[in-house]
Amino acid sequence: MAQRVFVNVVGFTDVERHALNSVFRLSVEQEYKYFLWEPSAPEPPRLALIDGESREAAVALESLRPKDTPLIWVGPSAPGRAIRSFRRPIPWASIVQAFDDLVGPASEVVDFDIDLDNVDTQPPQAQDTLPPEMPPRRRALIVNADRDERLYIRAKLALADLCEADEAESAAQALELARGNDYVLAVVDFALPDADAWTLYKELAQSPRPVPKVIMTKAHPSLGERVRASFAGVTGFFEKPPHPGKLHQMLLKV
Repeated sequence: MAQRVFVNVVGFTDVERHALNSVFRLSVEQEYKYFLWEPSAPEPPRLALIDGESREAAVALESLRPKDTPLIWVGPSAPGRAIRSFRRPIPWASIVQAFDDLVGPASEVVDFDIDLDNVDTQPPQAQDTLPPEMPPRRRALIVNADRDERLYIRAKLALADLCEADEAESAAQALELARGNDYVLAVVDFALPDADAWTLYKELAQSPRPVPKVIMTKAHPSLGERVRASFAGVTGFFEKPPHPGKLHQMLLKV
């Protein structure tokens, strides 16, 4: 059963707050749903996240209630009661992992960091190689090792007026197709036999004919993976099987 978890957040820059809001928003589809705690919240915070370099840090540390609230500290000179501490640039995936570890059973560690100063929030835009007077062809790429899942995605693409689609069972096949075609969208599944989806996503974005929009699918994605996808510029991230209504709405925006 999903659990609501309030987090007492103290300090942080506007950019870091924006990233943290994204983490909270993405957690809505997970087992533990994180929310910013405020005095008007219906229950006390179960976690505290304090920016140790903020002016409010010392006061917040003294006034923290309940006193045994697990504390995550960002910055130097972490107090002895801090259960986890991190330095800047903030590794948001590790923060997410700490949240999950402190409120529930340990889950699989997601090995990545997000540098907010350097992250490219959108893949490179595809170059239109057709003559200006001709409308671009709307062609999609389906990358999935399972035939039935490819057929399901193809049907959803057709309903969104993306009737031209190529299929690849592996990352190698997908890259070969991407070298010879211009795609407006790729739908990439994580369960590929020859590469992980993150590597393929990066290669599709950086190929000579880059794919401007990528939707990912995965069985039981973690909050850390959703955060990584959001900050990396992935167009959409769906748990399998994708919710037909939500997928259709996203495809209509392509």
